[in-house]
Amino acid sequence: MRAFGVFLIAALAAFSPATVRAQAMPDYAAIIAAPDRSEADRRTDDRREPVKLLAFTGAKPGMKVLDMGAGGGYSTEIMARAVTPGGTVYAQNSDAVENFTKRAASPAMKSVVSLIRPFDDPVPPEVKDLDLITFFYFYHDTTYMPVDRAKMNKRLFEALKPGGMLVVADHSAKPGDGATVGKTFHRIEEATLRQEVEAAGFKLVASGDFLKHPEDPRDAPVFRPKVPVDEFVLRFEKPR
Repeated sequence: MRAFGVFLIAALAAFSPATVRAQAMPDYAAIIAAPDRSEADRRTDDRREPVKLLAFTGAKPGMKVLDMGAGGGYSTEIMARAVTPGGTVYAQNSDAVENFTKRAASPAMKSVVSLIRPFDDPVPPEVKDLDLITFFYFYHDTTYMPVDRAKMNKRLFEALKPGGMLVVADHSAKPGDGATVGKTFHRIEEATLRQEVEAAGFKLVASGDFLKHPEDPRDAPVFRPKVPVDEFVLRFEKPR
């Protein structure tokens, strides 16, 4: 009987919530190594550290995700692969993007819903209780677009379920540059972005240093850089 009790305790431990969550996490390296991904996306991988970025988001099967500023869909497709099966990725763009339309025909995008909506009203009312929002390398663009960023961040906050996460990655500007170099350098100061997002009610819970490049002087556009571009990654939570 005592042996059975020990076995029962061990079995319950094996199926504890923490263990189940750990077991549910996908193999991010295998997702990025999938043979049906395009060569263009693999070239983008060289500067994006997608395995580490996926792990930082915590994306897993069954999640409902909003990918803000989806552009041509590089990050949208990666997220779609991570939340399959059972998940959905809403891909927001303010206008139709030809490259995204082409990518949408891929089987990997079957769980993706395209949303052509303004940044400060990114989802329809029925899209709610999201698990995760990703906003990769586009927040800085909203600083020179006709976007009410306070309204945008409030809508993102409302669309998430309590405990849901917002993960933002962007190109880093110099201290003091704030939101003034979005159009010229395609950068934003980390402290400024954090302040704007937290004003909507979000709480910063983690930051990643895997895209940091202190050798970048941050005084030039991010295209065709002479040294790797310094980038920050922040994870915010909607408090429970």
